[in-house]
Order: sequence, then structure tokens, then C-alpha cells
Amino acid sequence: MNISGNTVFIPGSTSGIGLALALALHARGNTVVVGGRRTELLDRIAAEHPGLGTVVIDTTDPASIRVATEDVLARYPDLNVLVTMAGIMHIEDWHRPADFLASAESVVTTNVLGPIRLIAAFVEHLQSRPDATIMTVSSGLAFTPLRITPSYNASKAAIHMLSESLRLQLADTTVKVVELVPPSVRTALLPGQESSEFAMPLEDFVAEAVELLATRPDAKEIQVEQVKFLRYGEARGDYDEVVATVNHLDPHGR
Repeated sequence: MNISGNTVFIPGSTSGIGLALALALHARGNTVVVGGRRTELLDRIAAEHPGLGTVVIDTTDPASIRVATEDVLARYPDLNVLVTMAGIMHIEDWHRPADFLASAESVVTTNVLGPIRLIAAFVEHLQSRPDATIMTVSSGLAFTPLRITPSYNASKAAIHMLSESLRLQLADTTVKVVELVPPSVRTALLPGQESSEFAMPLEDFVAEAVELLATRPDAKEIQVEQVKFLRYGEARGDYDEVVATVNHLDPHGR
């Protein structure tokens, strides 16, 4: 995608990677609209960053997506970039369904059904634009599992394959499909992650990701250097060692 001159909608961007990316893209000369469920956060963002647009949207609610889509397209008819940012991550124990089923269902609703519904809402409009992009957001954990977050890992693997498939289907349109593949980043996605030494500083991640977008406009995946350890374990032939390292196990998985 081109790094400037776009009109970008980022649902799920009232904090973390989403908000940081919104600010970085706005600084690069894009019109940026952030979306989220909580009006108080949207009001604060609008006050602190008057150049950003805001839209109320709950990506787990199909009715909310419909209303938000109408609002966005009415106010921003030049929209040509959709970033399906919204996502949640839960620690789960799959030994008993009472301990994981509700969590797993909420993760799939937010992380898989949310992006599917968003793309369905905007894909016809995006095809009408001369140069458009759908940016999906997967994870390094789509390629190397973290033992304590099974549903999250699976949801991001689904997003990866959805991105690959949509890229093939939309190849005959003006819509590009770009997959952002974050490593662990210092956000509030999980308790303690904001101060984790293993996680990449948020500012560093967004700066590197935006620079990759600028210098590799035809990239299919945006992979910062730190995520490649997770992304390519199987290709390198050290997948078992990568899994063990991520999960602090010995090489035999114990």
C-alpha cells in the first residue's frame, strides 16, 4: 500500500498497536479514523489528537458494524484502507470445558468473525476505489503456539490463511491484502505484557512496521525483524526449539 494520501479506518484502535499505528499513519499524511466501543476513549482521543476521526463500533456486534459502516462511508467517502485491528487474547486451560469454552467463543467472535464481518461490510466499497488495501492483523503466534493461549493462536492462524485466500480472490480487483504480523508487543493484551522484557516496545514496533510499509509497498506480509523467529521456525527446521523457547520448555516439550 502507499504510505500517504489514504483514508484509513482502523476499528479497535483506541489503545495499543491500533492507536499507535493510527497516529503514525496520520503523521505520514493520511486521513485516519479510529473506531472503538467506548465513547469516553473516543472522546479523549478526539480531544488529544484533533486530526483523527472517531467512530463508535463494536466489532462483535453485526448491527454495530452495519451502523458504523454507514457512518464511515457517509463521512469519509474516499475511504480506501481498512485495518481489521480489533483483537483479544485470553489465558485458557483446556482440561475442562467450564474453564475455557466461553473464553474460546469470545476470542473467535472478536478475532475471526469480527474481521470477516468488517471485510464483508467494506469490500464492495473498497473495490470501487482506484487503489485500496485491506490490512489484516495476525500474530507470530499464528506460526508458533503459546501453550496458555490456544484460542488466540488458532484465531490468528485463521486470519493468516484468510489473508492468503483473500489475496488470491481479490487479485482481479484494485484491493490489495496486506497482513501485519506482530510479535509480542508491550501492550495490555495480556496482564504484565506492557512491562515484559520479551515483548517489543510499542513505539519500536510501529516505527519499524510503518517503515516497512513505506519501503516495501508491494509486501504481502509486514514482518518486523523480531517476529521472524516465530514466523519461520518450521521453514528453518528448528520449529521444536522455537516452541520450547517460547513456552520455556525443554526440547522434548516438558
